[in-house]
Amino acid sequence: MPDEELIDIKFRLYDGSDIGPFRYSSASTVDMLKQRIVSDWPKGKTIVPKAVTEIKLISSGKILENNKTVGQCKIPYGEVPGGVIIMHVVVQPSLAKTKTGNYIFILTNCSICMNSKQNQFMCC
Repeated sequence: MPDEELIDIKFRLYDGSDIGPFRYSSASTVDMLKQRIVSDWPKGKTIVPKAVTEIKLISSGKILENNKTVGQCKIPYGEVPGGVIIMHVVVQPSLAKTKTGNYIFILTNCSICMNSKQNQFMCC
């Protein structure tokens, strides 16, 4: 049986800081990554997720589904062998939801809007 592939991932937060990198098995689920993010969230941040349900992970512009594995989410053309995958973290506290279902957050000095009904991100 061949060794399971290990993937290095770091998580980019709304202010441009990072959590990680950490090494994950390709069989690890997105939900497991989110649990790690909540438990390792840096102290002193103005926005703090209270639960895994308040986090969205984005890789290559796509929102990752909780039941998908790291191996399924990997984008082969965007990776460098031996490199670290960067996933963006969006925190959506329950109070941040607006009547229209839109969320606004800051991601590395860029304002981005998310239309939750269409699962799309756009500059705003």
